[in-house]
Amino acid sequence: MVYVCFADNINQIGTPMLNVSLDLAEVRDFAKNLPKMKDNIFEIMNLDTKRIAKDFLETMMSAEISLFLGREKYERQTLVAVKSRNYRNGWYNRSFCVKGIGQIEMRVPRDRRGSFQTSIIPKYERIDDRIKEDCLLLYLTGLSTRTLEMLSTRLFGRKISKSEISELSKELAPKIEQWRNRELTDVFKYLYIDGTNFNMRIDGTITKVCVLVVIGVNEQNQKQVLALQAGDKESSSTWRQLFKDLKKRGLQGGKVQLGLMDGLPGLEKVFTEEFVNAEVQRCQVHLARNVLTKCPAKIREAVADDLRSIFYASSKVKAMKFYKEFKDRWAKEIPSAFKSLEQNIESALRFYNYPAEEWLSLRTTNPIERLNKEFKRRTKSMEIVAGEQSCYNLITVIALRMEAHWKKNPINFQKQIPWFKSPKEFTQSI
Repeated sequence: MVYVCFADNINQIGTPMLNVSLDLAEVRDFAKNLPKMKDNIFEIMNLDTKRIAKDFLETMMSAEISLFLGREKYERQTLVAVKSRNYRNGWYNRSFCVKGIGQIEMRVPRDRRGSFQTSIIPKYERIDDRIKEDCLLLYLTGLSTRTLEMLSTRLFGRKISKSEISELSKELAPKIEQWRNRELTDVFKYLYIDGTNFNMRIDGTITKVCVLVVIGVNEQNQKQVLALQAGDKESSSTWRQLFKDLKKRGLQGGKVQLGLMDGLPGLEKVFTEEFVNAEVQRCQVHLARNVLTKCPAKIREAVADDLRSIFYASSKVKAMKFYKEFKDRWAKEIPSAFKSLEQNIESALRFYNYPAEEWLSLRTTNPIERLNKEFKRRTKSMEIVAGEQSCYNLITVIALRMEAHWKKNPINFQKQIPWFKSPKEFTQSI
């Protein structure tokens, strides 16, 4: 037999006032049911927390209107108050979602003139600012508006619609634009240049829009995203305007030494005209891909082997020697493939003009390809981006995250250039 003592009030706890006997079998049954009751216990706790929060907020707002009117409830009016003829006029119901508590239904007091406004709950607001921040963080880091809408009730205690999330993201626009157009104070010696496509909803239709991307490497070998701008990457005039905008923002064009890019039409010419002291490095991965796609499958591995010899030669002299051997062997067999190499061989080997420890990082546009891959990973769950500004909001967060990583991990120029063990391994890398 088990005895349980109850007290009449909190000051008498420990003093037996009433002894209730419980059978041991009943205690066992209660203990057995505890696992089943667990969820109900937490629900009861949540309801009690909401009740306490509701009472607290209503008490605070009641105190606010008392200060506003200059008297407590039921207090006799002074002469001044009688002349003002303003007094309590009941309340109105209002809901507000608080982080960690959920949706609270409360009564907000009002005055007869309708001039009282509580400072506890902002006017027209229905969601705690901390929940807004959480929603934006989840949205910007990967969740689509549809998924976030489905999860919002369980996460925050209130359904947050797709349109509400979209409205929240619009609040970021001024800060995003400020970052995109920030002044460039560092000296940048290398520029990685490329563009990536997104499916956007423009004027009610789905359109493929390209965002031009420029990454700069400063004198401390740290990378920064210098430009994110929608535009046609096949248009030389678009690139020219982008480069001019960079210089207006403070980029010292005369200090730029090298531009690393794919073979986009007209881009190389525009780049050298805007940055007169700079050279162009053609991405070897893209060039090798162009050459190999024009080769029959039967000889593709042999061609890749010869390309490897050119691109990974220990000096430019040896690279040109291997190029001559490539020409003698393949020029007549695969003229289209050889022509792709011949037209770009000089720009593909331009990295030899720079310190040997930098060669590995200057051969390809891998840094910008990596950034574009992160952009795609973020927008993959959405399939369609709501518009240009929405796209900037999403990819700017990715760019800032990448910059934070780059700041901790500057470009680590290698002392030795790795050699692929086999032509197959080189082909797979491409």
